[in-house]
Amino acid sequence: MNQSYNSSLLDNAVLQLSKLPGIGGKTALRLALFLLREDEESAVALGESIIRMRREIRYCSRCHNISEEEVCPICSNPRRDASTVCVVENVKDVLTIESTREFHGLYHVLGGVISPLDGISPADLEIDSLVERVGREGIREVILALNPTIEGDTTNFYIFRRLAASGVKVSTLARGISIGNELEYTDELTLGRSILNRVPFDNN
Repeated sequence: MNQSYNSSLLDNAVLQLSKLPGIGGKTALRLALFLLREDEESAVALGESIIRMRREIRYCSRCHNISEEEVCPICSNPRRDASTVCVVENVKDVLTIESTREFHGLYHVLGGVISPLDGISPADLEIDSLVERVGREGIREVILALNPTIEGDTTNFYIFRRLAASGVKVSTLARGISIGNELEYTDELTLGRSILNRVPFDNN
């Protein structure tokens, strides 16, 4: 950012805010000036909450969802169905599916999808740990809930092949979700029905 606002402190605040996704220079300036008008306690509370989040949130050792403990609340909840695991691309997808209240099993967050053009290979994702979980935890069904894109479908097929020898049931979301859409932007009713009406992967 080349524009200067006659204050190096304001310049730096705008620069840092503009690094956030969807935040351009003008919006970053508006946010910075808003924080400047707020009382100091509010600005400090915001800063401290971000610092604590960054320092204290970790990833669940079991499913790789965000957590404040070694194991996340979903994995440690005895009321969840531990025999069913829903495989998602990222943490946002966990939050999206949870909002439907239609899924009561556990999750496995891959941390991305296979994308050779972006330099992302299976080794960069949490696929090996998924295969290990299936063998170790007696999982009976794996639901592949990746975004219906070329990369998502490629990752689905790769995981299906990796799990073939285990004998676990592999299913995928019903195609109520349009090709190319992201789970994050799918309405809760459609996504919930897609989970409930999931189909065997090999039928796709």
